[in-house]
Amino acid sequence: MASSLTCTGVIWALLSFLCAATSCVGFFMPYWLWGSQLGKPVSFGTFRRCSYPVHDESRQMMVMVEECGRYASFQGIPSAEWRICTIVTGLGCGLLLLVALTALMGCCVSELISRTVGRVAGGIQFLGGLLIGAGCALYPLGWDSEEVRQTCGYISGQFDLGKCEIGWAYYCTGAGATAAMLLCTWLACFSGKKQKHYPY
Repeated sequence: MASSLTCTGVIWALLSFLCAATSCVGFFMPYWLWGSQLGKPVSFGTFRRCSYPVHDESRQMMVMVEECGRYASFQGIPSAEWRICTIVTGLGCGLLLLVALTALMGCCVSELISRTVGRVAGGIQFLGGLLIGAGCALYPLGWDSEEVRQTCGYISGQFDLGKCEIGWAYYCTGAGATAAMLLCTWLACFSGKKQKHYPY
């Protein structure tokens, strides 16, 4: 099977897929922030949440529903910062995934990835990593929303966790983006073979 990638390019393709998958899994999982409410564990992502309070009419009290799901609408996301974070991080993950899948196709298709295409792909990965990094930086700005304050002991604020903790998915998303920006962008410069020049 012909490949348009150098040996370094194959490593780049595999690492690109690993970085994209890590960032995408972290982005989708609702475990960016951990806390508790009414004695039950609660977690948040940028657009998803696990465990939420509802009013039980029969017992006339608030109870926790222990389920994970998306917010009912985009406007239902607790803060404007988290809405922006969702868009920016989602765009970044999409770019990383696009480049990773193209790179993997380059392992099987000849003349798909030239040196120039590899460098452009590296630039796109750098941009994707920057977008995800911006999303991760914006996320703490939403910690002062009412939903988060209820979960974090009413003492959380912007960049102040209160009684909450940062979850594994936040680190996972950031680590994938960092590796894409630092390693994949550099490896992409050496990924493509020199194109053959045909005499016709």
